[in-house]
Parts: sequence; C-alpha cells; structure tokens
Amino acid sequence: MANIASARKRARQAEVNRKHNAGMRSAMRTRIKNVQKAIAAEDKAAAEAAYKLAVPAIDRAVSKGLIHRNKAARHKSRLNQHVRAL
Repeated sequence: MANIASARKRARQAEVNRKHNAGMRSAMRTRIKNVQKAIAAEDKAAAEAAYKLAVPAIDRAVSKGLIHRNKAARHKSRLNQHVRAL
C-alpha cells in the first residue's frame, strides 16, 4: 500500500476512474449486443434503431480513451455490414 499522501490519493482516484471506465465499457458492449440480438432475430428495423444508439456509445468510448479508434471503426463497420445485409 502507498505510504505517501499523494500516492494514497492517486490510488483512490485510480479506483474511482476504474469503476467509471468499467461502467462506460459495459454500456458500450450492451449497445453492441443489442444490435447483434436484433440482427440474429432478423429484425431490420430494430437492428437499425439499435445501431443508431450503438454508434454514439462506441464513439464516446473512443473519446474517453477506453478503446482504440481502429477498434471502434472495426465494430461500427462490421455491425453496419450485418445490418445492411438484412
């Protein structure tokens, strides 16, 4: 455990940030899963609606530094490809 006050504070902040990041990452993954469920059900309208909600969530994760921009682009591209194939 940290002995210096500033190190203890950084440890507290790191824990708060870790929980916040985990929540943001989980929200993004849930949006992606919602699109995948709609695609699996072959419901084009629901898939398009879910995709429109997923894209901003993915972009937010990139802006917060949770995922790399290339990973975000890959997710969006693959989801869009599947939605358009319906």
